[in-house]
Amino acid sequence: MYEYNAFDQGFLTQRLKQFRAQVAQRLNGALSEEEFKPLRLMNGLYLQLHAYMLRVAIPYGTLSASQMRALADISERWDRGYGHFTTRQNIQFNWISLADTPDILDALAKAGLHAVQTSGNTIRNVTADPFAGAAADEVEDPRPLAEMIRQWSTDHPEFQFLPRKFKIAVTGSPKDRAITRAHDIGLRILRNDSGKVGIEISIGGGLGRTPILGQVLAPFVPKSDILPMLEAILSVYNQLGRRDNKYKARLKIALQELGMANLRESVLVKFQQTRREFSGGDQSFLAEVEHHFALPPAKQQSLTPYQNAMRKDHALSRWVQTNTRQHKYADYVSVTISLKTPGAVPGDATASQMRLMASLSDRFSLSELRVTQAQNILLPHVHKADLPDLFQALQKENLSSGNIGLVSDITACPGLDYCALATARAIPVAQEIALRFQALNLEHEIGPLEIKISGCINACGHHHLGHIGILGLERGGVETYQITLGGNGLKPTTLGERTGPGFSADEILPAIERLLLGYLKQRTNRAESFIDCYRRLGPLPFRAMLYPNSENEKGPEHAA
Repeated sequence: MYEYNAFDQGFLTQRLKQFRAQVAQRLNGALSEEEFKPLRLMNGLYLQLHAYMLRVAIPYGTLSASQMRALADISERWDRGYGHFTTRQNIQFNWISLADTPDILDALAKAGLHAVQTSGNTIRNVTADPFAGAAADEVEDPRPLAEMIRQWSTDHPEFQFLPRKFKIAVTGSPKDRAITRAHDIGLRILRNDSGKVGIEISIGGGLGRTPILGQVLAPFVPKSDILPMLEAILSVYNQLGRRDNKYKARLKIALQELGMANLRESVLVKFQQTRREFSGGDQSFLAEVEHHFALPPAKQQSLTPYQNAMRKDHALSRWVQTNTRQHKYADYVSVTISLKTPGAVPGDATASQMRLMASLSDRFSLSELRVTQAQNILLPHVHKADLPDLFQALQKENLSSGNIGLVSDITACPGLDYCALATARAIPVAQEIALRFQALNLEHEIGPLEIKISGCINACGHHHLGHIGILGLERGGVETYQITLGGNGLKPTTLGERTGPGFSADEILPAIERLLLGYLKQRTNRAESFIDCYRRLGPLPFRAMLYPNSENEKGPEHAA
């Protein structure tokens, strides 16, 4: 993985010196909160309901063991002993003191981490497929490209004050685990019919108040043209994006208003100019960083003890079945550590859990970890022979839940328990659903299912992409939860459809229970997943499950 060089450290040293002075001015009253707000947002510091929150960038979701330990230390010294991993592959500390922030940022810098551009109207943390470099199905590891984009975009003088925040995702897999079409710019590495590697660029995706899937701007762009093309797209957006209404300021709205043909023409005209301005240094840099991401040779170990353990230990066998995925090396797997033990807060990890995961990555995964968009932690390179020992170690810290991709593996934003923008709680709903289906012992019977919950219209919980999406809203002072069905993050990416009127906080769990029990009766066999059953039958039978005492004649377009 990439490690900071002298330039990176020098940049952060200067940046932190500047911010330390700004914090001092805020504390002594020389700066008002209104004056300080844009300065703190440039450094990832938010003012939430109860305290300041610091959002730390984890570029393309990749962490070293030492970096994970640094995050654990920070959580104990300056927070409340835990951190919250997000759907943007970042980590948030929710109980930060303003006076401590410069020291926290110094500690992050020493570990090769920062909080630059994790907020504000700029290019946010670049995200990627969490299985990058390990996935058996990928065309090419997308992380070198993501690292080049990260360095190009950091403190870019033209793009620090865009019309609105801007998000870029990169994948090298046809399955699109980075959900590129839900981003302002999505980059998908592919191979054409002649065997040449290039990049498909989609633009104009985004969730939130106006969920839209991105459209393909260019189906095949050489890597040598990627930065000039990104520069052109951002420059055009910076000029055309609306600044009079933040709800209509994203690239997706500009694309809707102009149409793809007109926007593409503007981008290509600008591209001819930006292409001349790049002398090839970007490609030299790309070649330079690629060695940081090279996969070491596979180690040789006997699989006989592992195979014997799998036959004897049912819990181990079930955990391997749900929590591991195929690796490029036949004797290896990628292991997802669940941060969703039923009843736990989705995405939260204590300092002791972070330290254990760091130690396990040292022992079993080349000292590397990944943060997933589903708020779990991935060990990308684990030999199958090590799985019994890994599973046993995870059991000691309550991290051995074999529930990846099942009912209790719920994605949820912090909601009204923390966030100043939230209009409803998300965490308690996730906890109640997970505990209920654990009690019913139906999780494995139901099979693959993605439930995603957002506590407001900003959709940080990605509810639009859930097989079952839950959106918490405030209606007349009461928390109300709308349900969408049929969303999917993997290719083909689809947005969920709203089913009808919302449910109160007391009604939402019974509604989900009716829905899933009804699905079990409707599926053709155990191999038919919830999303496949929904696609086969359409929405009407599922609406009837949700609203058994109403014909729901108005339909979702008239829902409250």
